[in-house]
Amino acid sequence: MQTDVDVLIIGAGPSGAMAAAKLRRAGRSVLILEREQFPRFSIGESLLPQSMGLLEDAGLLRPVVEAGFQYKNGASFVRGQRSTVFDFRDKFGEGWGTTYQVERAAFDHVLANAAERMGTEIRYRHEIRSVDVSAERPRLEVSSAEGTYEVSARFLLDASGFARVLPRLLKLERPSQFPRRRALFTHVADNISASSGFDRTKIRIGVHPEHVDVWYWLIPFSNGRSSLGVVGPEAFLERYTQDLTQGLKALHDEDPGLRELLARAEWDTAARQIVGYAADVSSLYGPHFALLGNAGEFLDPVFSSGVTIAFKSASLAVPLVKRQLAGESMDWEKDYSVPLRRGVDAFRSFVEAWYRGTFQNIIFYEKQDPGIRKKICAILAGYAWDLQNPYVADPRRLRALEEICAPR
Repeated sequence: MQTDVDVLIIGAGPSGAMAAAKLRRAGRSVLILEREQFPRFSIGESLLPQSMGLLEDAGLLRPVVEAGFQYKNGASFVRGQRSTVFDFRDKFGEGWGTTYQVERAAFDHVLANAAERMGTEIRYRHEIRSVDVSAERPRLEVSSAEGTYEVSARFLLDASGFARVLPRLLKLERPSQFPRRRALFTHVADNISASSGFDRTKIRIGVHPEHVDVWYWLIPFSNGRSSLGVVGPEAFLERYTQDLTQGLKALHDEDPGLRELLARAEWDTAARQIVGYAADVSSLYGPHFALLGNAGEFLDPVFSSGVTIAFKSASLAVPLVKRQLAGESMDWEKDYSVPLRRGVDAFRSFVEAWYRGTFQNIIFYEKQDPGIRKKICAILAGYAWDLQNPYVADPRRLRALEEICAPR
């Protein structure tokens, strides 16, 4: 069993698989240690078009295209009788305008298998017990069914997602600025009628009829199933958690439009929940390690930014890893943390406005400027790092737009 590699990656999810693929294309030896056995359930199924270009750059696009996932070209927002549709092909700037809605168990497995074919070694059901990053080569204690062993690497990437292995072991975690929220979710056989007018090429985001900070997602897949979830303040959703499936059904019935769409749905999968999911860290990097995707920071699922941020973090980190392994002196703050957080901050401004209820005023505004709408659409499509977009260059501009669109 190989116990020393160029780069060790914790986690075989999207950011880990992308980083591995890019490093293997550069000829580096890569080992991924993954706690679970793939395929395994994961949430976060609606990709953003920005991801397509990042997949393409990593040599991972073809297996994704050939997997047969649900084509996606936009997002539909609904509150009561009000609705609006954003077509991601009609956006500001260049880049992909279409993508996919995916069952993450299958999607993550596709990426991991592709990384393996490129020469990455993946060890499933291997769990990190401890880590020492004080020496020139990080060392990890790992446990598996065969026993405990040590492994070292010249560089360490944490792509462990919500497990947040390095933040936990190295005490990098710090409280998120976001209030604690709860998400209840499941997969259903949706049995949505073709005559309903429901567009399966778009994610449906609905706002609770009475509570502006409670919202629903409905993500249709290509196999007749859908991901269904609801997000809101922890205290509000707590009353629905004695039986998660029944609680989610009750919440879905409170939205008349969603209740009608899913009137014939088969609730064949037990609901799950995540509580207090927002996370942050004191640093995204150290002398011989970096945090990717959700291991570093997670905002909120409302705009489906998680996988895009994961991919972007890998695309920014890998060139720096390659240069550091070649003996160059790197400025990880300037070249990784600052640019990554720039896009995260653009998404954050949208998330904060969503929970204030002011973003709904913007998207449902009757006198929308087409140029501004295209710029908003671009960020919804994942292009949160495009500094030509004024809402990326200065996220505070969104506040001025909120005032213009406020009800009079």
